[in-house]
Amino acid sequence: MSFRLSQRDKDIIAFINQFRAVDRDSLVELFFKQLKSPVNACNSVMVRLYRLGLIERTQQYSPTVYLPVDARIKKNSQKILHFLSILDVYKQMCTYSTPKQVIVEDKPTGRKGGIEPDLFCIFKGSPFWIEIQRNQYSEQKMQAKINLYEEFFFSDEWKALHWQPEDRAAIFPSVILITPVRYAVSSDHLRIIQVASIHELMKKYKSPNKQHGAKTKSNTFSSGITINLT
Repeated sequence: MSFRLSQRDKDIIAFINQFRAVDRDSLVELFFKQLKSPVNACNSVMVRLYRLGLIERTQQYSPTVYLPVDARIKKNSQKILHFLSILDVYKQMCTYSTPKQVIVEDKPTGRKGGIEPDLFCIFKGSPFWIEIQRNQYSEQKMQAKINLYEEFFFSDEWKALHWQPEDRAAIFPSVILITPVRYAVSSDHLRIIQVASIHELMKKYKSPNKQHGAKTKSNTFSSGITINLT
């Protein structure tokens, strides 16, 4: 049977493939909110794409969560909640500025045992690796995670990553820990930011002069990392 997909259909399928698990309400927010009946429109589109065999779904959650056709995730897996938490961070960013170069479960070292941030993106002009901690870990385990980032920093391999700017010096991303708990981790070489949410991050780095129309400046650290969130 032949069928024709709209550009929105293609964008939705690509988005689900990228984020691995996407709930119905997030699809409404990201793709249908401009319509008169966004929930009904979303439901209609998703049922059609599901019946065409272009996406999978699990109704173990409410609202329904959609998965890629080739998803290697069990429909009752706790991994789904992990991917939904990544999606939530992305959506928070979108309320300020749409992130670019988004990579879910980035593996920049290309080998097992290296850093595996939950999310990489360029947000408001600055690159970030984001670790989302849904569970509480020991400080030793968290410091070990930071140590892996330091190892990668000293390898210089990051300078050749595809998203690096071609017209200026390579930038090592800041590391954001999204966590309700503050860990006593440290690094002399990396910028580590611990916040409970992207909203907290934006409040933390918002320029106090912005509301007066003053020119905003980047926060530049001795490590050479620049954070510009205004």
